[in-house]
Amino acid sequence: MPDVWIGFNEYDRHRYWWRNVIGTLAVAGVMVVMIFTTHEPGKWWWVGGFGVLVVAVFVSTVNLIFGRALLTARGLEFRTFVSRRVILWSEVAGIERRRRVTRSGIWCDLRVIRVRGRSLGIPGTVTNRMMDAELDRKQTAIQECWSRAVGG
Repeated sequence: MPDVWIGFNEYDRHRYWWRNVIGTLAVAGVMVVMIFTTHEPGKWWWVGGFGVLVVAVFVSTVNLIFGRALLTARGLEFRTFVSRRVILWSEVAGIERRRRVTRSGIWCDLRVIRVRGRSLGIPGTVTNRMMDAELDRKQTAIQECWSRAVGG
């Protein structure tokens, strides 16, 4: 069985990247305005805490955008910006599509339901499109590899 990569295509990667950059620049602009217009002695705690939050959100989004999963005969290999993880097929109880409603819209992603432990989001499968053929293709590829690996 050949290895299959699951991740964002170039168009989606660029789209999410620019959304992340514009949002981060807007928040950085607000922080700069706060620095120059507020004369309170405790402002550095607010600006520093807010800055740490902005950096954490930026890194998390970059992790989301560039994260991929490699489907092998052995299992799923998650490769993200900050970590690597292998989930063996024998640990997988199912693959499900999760839908979340946020202020920015409805988001869907694929999750690995494990026999033991919590479910994990599969990198490169987040979308905000209602009918996404790309997400359907990714889910089908994962389920086919899983069924071949466990002999079912």
